[in-house]
Amino acid sequence: MPAPEGIESQEPPTAGAWGEWNPTEDSVRPVRGKHRVAKQRGGLARSSTVLGVGVIAAVGASGIATAQDRPQVAISLPSLPDLPDLMTGDQGRQADGGAAAAAAAKTGIIAQQSEQGADAGEVLRHRILQQAESQQNAAEAKARAEAERAAQETAAQEAKDKLEAARKAAEEAKAQAEAKAAEEAEAAAKAAEAKAEQERAAASGAYALPTSAYTLTSHYGVAGSMWSSGYHTGLDFAAPTGTPVKAVAAGKITSAGWSGAYGYRIVLELEDGTEVWYCHLSSMSVTSGSVAAGSTIGRVGATGNVTGPHLHLEVRKGGSTVDPLAWLNSKGLNV
Repeated sequence: MPAPEGIESQEPPTAGAWGEWNPTEDSVRPVRGKHRVAKQRGGLARSSTVLGVGVIAAVGASGIATAQDRPQVAISLPSLPDLPDLMTGDQGRQADGGAAAAAAAKTGIIAQQSEQGADAGEVLRHRILQQAESQQNAAEAKARAEAERAAQETAAQEAKDKLEAARKAAEEAKAQAEAKAAEEAEAAAKAAEAKAEQERAAASGAYALPTSAYTLTSHYGVAGSMWSSGYHTGLDFAAPTGTPVKAVAAGKITSAGWSGAYGYRIVLELEDGTEVWYCHLSSMSVTSGSVAAGSTIGRVGATGNVTGPHLHLEVRKGGSTVDPLAWLNSKGLNV
């Protein structure tokens, strides 16, 4: 087979002679696979395999690679049945395309490339899906973390609000308890003071006026048709309804209730047996038991036979009436 253009043909060396090393047909195996044909300037296409063989021959001819201890080899060109027509013109180029396609079909290169492309696409798709899933997981994890943080902040705020409410409630309860305790203490102090005053008055034999803010209107012994006995048996202290009525001295209440023309009446018996009647009362504060001088036992009223609210005070000794004004003055009271 003649060598392609640009490649010098080499004859195998004679046996026993050694000079230049060249590959032989026995040592050079045929090139397998697809041979790509490149288009050269000047319109001549050469096979990459042919060019490779030419380079080897040129290197051998120049004497660069030599070896005295290697066997002689002969150079030969691979059989390229599909390439002769490719060396000339467009027909060669068309034939080369057809031959390359046929060779690729025979060797299964196209199928392998298709399979490799499909595998690469599947790998890429799998990687994209993995990346998308990873991003989605990261977003979900971030959302969960934010939700947990928001829940923790809400719980902390609620706990803070409850603690503040409990603190305020405790402060209010404490203030109420302190105010109540203060009121109770004040009331107890007043009661103790009043009791002490009563005890002092009883111990010293003190006396007190029967009422206050009054005006004397009718004196004892005044005659007239207004009284059933023909004369006035007591001393009238005119005062607004509800004005406190007080015990003139320490003693005990022996009677309290309705008494006909006297209206509501309280009878106070003193330690010496003297009775003091409180008549025409609107209400009675104490109806039995011992009382101290100056303690409130009732209220001024207009019950019974009256022309207006006033206290009718009578003083009786041994069952007979005496002048209340004179009796009160004798006890050191300025009426």
